[in-house]
Formats: sequence, C-alpha cells, structure tokens
Amino acid sequence: MRKNSIKNTRINGEVQRVLAEIIRGEIKDPRISPWTSVVAVEVAPDLKSCKAWISVLGDDEAKKNTLLGLKSAEGFIKRQIAKTINLRNTPEITFVMDQSIEYGVNMSHKIDEVIAADAENMAERDEEE
Repeated sequence: MRKNSIKNTRINGEVQRVLAEIIRGEIKDPRISPWTSVVAVEVAPDLKSCKAWISVLGDDEAKKNTLLGLKSAEGFIKRQIAKTINLRNTPEITFVMDQSIEYGVNMSHKIDEVIAADAENMAERDEEE
C-alpha cells in the first residue's frame, strides 16, 4: 500500500475522526484542554504506527499539559480505536503539537496591523495635499 493510496487516505480520515471523538467525549483527564482539536493524522502504510497532529487553543502550559494527558491515555485511546475501527493492526499513536493554526492567527493579526498602518499613512497624505 503506497503512502498516498486511496485506502491509506480513507484510513487516515477515519482514524482522525475517531481520535477526535475519543479526545472530545471519552477521556476524562483534566489535563487535556477542552479546546483540543486533531488537525491531521498520518497512519503508516503497514498500520503499525500513526502520527497525530494536535492543536490546542491556549497558553504553553495548557499545550504541555494536554500532551502529557494524551501520552498517559495512549493505551485507552488505542483500545477505543481498536473497538471502533476494524483494522488488521491498531497503530501506536505519537502525538505531535501542531502550530499551524496559531501561526495563521498570528499572521492574520500582522496583516491587519499593516493594513491599518497603510490606511493611516494614506489618510495623512490626503490631509497634506
């Protein structure tokens, strides 16, 4: 099975959906932030391992605690995925913190600041003329 085959793409989507449901509704660990989302999942072609990119809205402490909580719940998560999805092997999950949403929000703020400064400069030039 190639890395980007249709079957692998479907498995990635299904594992992402189930993982998001498990994190949202079944894990009771208080360290895991309620503002946690599963951005992407990449299951290896041999179904032995899986990388899950997680995004947490909050400060660095919330991100660190969420990762610790998810790492401690790996066994429970793997068991729930095995119950829900019928795969030959249930993959070992590695959680990776994803910064793309935070980066996008930061860039959006910077663009807004530049547009506001540009509008202010244009207004000053119009007053001078």
